[in-house]
Amino acid sequence: MSRQIIGRYIVVDSQICHGKATFRGTRIMVADVLEMVATGLAWETIIEQWHGSITKDAIAEAVRLAGQAFLEHINEYVVETISA
Repeated sequence: MSRQIIGRYIVVDSQICHGKATFRGTRIMVADVLEMVATGLAWETIIEQWHGSITKDAIAEAVRLAGQAFLEHINEYVVETISA
């Protein structure tokens, strides 16, 4: 069994949700919440849909970490390179 603490609100535990990133103390997967954010749902609505089990600060951390990961791996997402 392994558990990794990712930031203040996010954990990865091999015994919870098949080792996917979740919000600490829940079985709410970070990827699910990020998908909700990506579809344009208001953060307040997301919090309501999860019955207050996550906070704005937790969502903000997930968005910040996702953005950071994207910037660190941006070359992996290149679809086409166009010469200037």
